[in-house]
Amino acid sequence: MKNSRQFLTRATPVALGLALAACAGQREVARVAPPPIMVPVAPVRPSLPPGATPGMTIPVRLADGSYPTPNRALSEAATLWHLRSALNVAALACRGTEEAANVARYNALLTTHKKALATAETALSAEFKAGGGDWRDRYDDTMTRLYNFFSQTPARVGFCAAATQVLAESATISDGQLGAFALAKLPELDRPFTDFYRAYDAWRTGSMTPVAEPAAPLVIATAAVAPSSVAPPAPRPAVPAATPAPAMPAPAARAPRLEVDPAIFRME
Repeated sequence: MKNSRQFLTRATPVALGLALAACAGQREVARVAPPPIMVPVAPVRPSLPPGATPGMTIPVRLADGSYPTPNRALSEAATLWHLRSALNVAALACRGTEEAANVARYNALLTTHKKALATAETALSAEFKAGGGDWRDRYDDTMTRLYNFFSQTPARVGFCAAATQVLAESATISDGQLGAFALAKLPELDRPFTDFYRAYDAWRTGSMTPVAEPAAPLVIATAAVAPSSVAPPAPRPAVPAATPAPAMPAPAARAPRLEVDPAIFRME
């Protein structure tokens, strides 16, 4: 027994060392996940709005983010008359399954609200007369711009959809409610055009945004730039210039045109 104990006493440190060595060999090592690979994503650019053409001219956005149109800051008489003008264009220019219904509803509007419309036209004419001068020319110019505005083809689909809805609702309006109806519905007829302007501006801004690397911001000088003090480079030896080819005249730039049906300028 004594010998056995002595053997165990001597063997225990050796066995303990072997056990610790075995545990050390099985120790888990913390694994660190590799960092994710960042893949650059090209910015999504808005599409060119239907009916738009690159380089076309639209109104400049105002400081509040809106766009100037002929339907802003109007009197009650002008609001009603502008509504009538918009629906007149819709009855003449909008095609499709609702064409006949739109024409019938517009003619019914003229008949049912004949007195209110005549009163509005008289009041609007008085506003122009109060401005003095040749008021009739100013009035005609204003109406021409108004019809041209509502006749813009790029926004035709949205405008016709809005006009169809307004004409359908007009059938339930009594004569005394037409002014309030015009005040509520003219913005709906104006919105398709400002929506188009906003979409075109978004495309135009997006089309100028670089995809690969951001460009340095443009700096606009607010004062005259002082002449540079850097000495000009040394002159290079003169090289005989080749005879230039005769310059071809550049084609004259064409301003964008609006398709306008001449019939819309007839006033009932």
